[in-house]
Amino acid sequence: MSDILSQLATILEARKSESAESSYVASLYARPDKMLEKIGEEAVETIIAAKNGDREQIIYETADLWFHTMVMLAQKGLSPDDVLNELARRFGVSGHAEKASRTKTV
Repeated sequence: MSDILSQLATILEARKSESAESSYVASLYARPDKMLEKIGEEAVETIIAAKNGDREQIIYETADLWFHTMVMLAQKGLSPDDVLNELARRFGVSGHAEKASRTKTV
C-alpha cells in the first residue's frame, strides 16, 4: 500500500533541485507559507467533501491533502516512513491512552 507513497516521496525530493518556474512542487518549496496554506485549503475541501458524502470527491480531496502534506514533509526533511513509523508505534495503543501520554505545549 505504501509503495506509491515511496515513489511520490522520491519525486518530491527530486523537485527540490528544479526551478520554481518549471515545477509546481518547487514553487511550493520556494514559498513555504503558500505550501502550508495549500494544506489548510485541502483540509477544508476534504471536510466539505466528507460532509457532502460524495465518495469520489472525498477520495479526490484526500489525495490532494495527502499530496500537499507530503510536500511539506519533504521540505522539512521527513518522509512518509516517518509518519508510518509513528502510526506503527501507536498501533494497539488506546487512542485515549496515546492522547493522555502526549506532553502539552502552550
